Amino acid sequence: MSPERPTHTARRMADIEPFHVMELLGRARELEAAGHDIVHMEIGEPDFGTPEPIIERARQALTDGHTHYTPALGLPALREAIAGHYRDRYGVEIDPGRVVITPGASGALLLALGVLLDRDDELLLADPGYPCNRHFARFVEGQARGVPVDATTRYQLDAERLSAHWNERCVAALVASPSNPTGTLLERSELAALAESVRVRSGRLIVDEIYHGLTYGIEAETVLAVDHGAFVVNSFSKYFCMTGWRLGWLVAPEEYQREVEKLMQNLFIAAPTLAQHAALAAFEPETRKILESRRAEFERRRDFLLPALRELGFEIPVEPRGAFYLYADCSRFGDSKQLASDLLEKAGVAVTPGLDFGNYRPEQHLRFAYTTSMERLEEGVRRIAGFLRVDNH
Repeated sequence: MSPERPTHTARRMADIEPFHVMELLGRARELEAAGHDIVHMEIGEPDFGTPEPIIERARQALTDGHTHYTPALGLPALREAIAGHYRDRYGVEIDPGRVVITPGASGALLLALGVLLDRDDELLLADPGYPCNRHFARFVEGQARGVPVDATTRYQLDAERLSAHWNERCVAALVASPSNPTGTLLERSELAALAESVRVRSGRLIVDEIYHGLTYGIEAETVLAVDHGAFVVNSFSKYFCMTGWRLGWLVAPEEYQREVEKLMQNLFIAAPTLAQHAALAAFEPETRKILESRRAEFERRRDFLLPALRELGFEIPVEPRGAFYLYADCSRFGDSKQLASDLLEKAGVAVTPGLDFGNYRPEQHLRFAYTTSMERLEEGVRRIAGFLRVDNH
């Protein structure tokens, strides 16, 4: 019998927190296994399946034997299709050589941060924001510094705040448009101001555009229209409904192409081959027709849930115009973590507490995801209303 040895864990692990919503999801699954009905409004994943044209392209790829590695930067045909997407949707010309196909948007962001951040270099980002971003920075031995944002800037980092928080250790800033958890967008002029503010400080701007396509009453602007030196992170997960395929892309500045390629070769070898072949159908007219009908359904859900939550007493000062989230001030009802737990246990509704999204007033906020059917959203609102009436009397 071998002697017991001490467990050694890298110091970085103390700074990398779990996804708290996954613990809440685990409890929701336990309740469902015990026979309880749960309305899921916590997960940031479209409830729609992958469109059939994409699935059919994957079947054909299997039949044709496309089961080997692709080039590290991705299938040339897919890189060209993505460049065509920027031309057709945004009127922006980019060289397909700048497009890197990655294992999800997570892979894209890891590549960008890997080529930009040295040990203790700082990355500015909005707080609240997507939690993994700061952990990726820590993983490459950099430091993420959250900048508190609120309704006055639509929960977005702006040029004024960036200028106030930038210091000699900052090398990059990361913004998301539309954002998670708030669903707000940056306008073209705001992107241009951010890009210029970063440029004059010899930094780089990274823009998370993974919710592009899922906007309501407005088209999202790509930062590439105003800054060809920016890094763009995007994904086939959200608008294209391909979460489980684990496929995304990075548009890197020309001068970083070789460095990104080296990292891609070493970290991932290549993105999943079958997913890449499937994604060749993502930009076809038949697929886009399906996706646009789903966008309309998400908008219908937003237009129901936003006024419904406000009527219940949740404060949502900024109308979200993208993604599929509502970030609501719940302070009149108590601490968000306890409220999320009570809603799950007593009302059978799963929502995400603000704890997952940063350090700026997380106890005052809940994120509601309208990634379930209208019928289930209506049921969720009924249950929340009933819980609040009972709990406050």
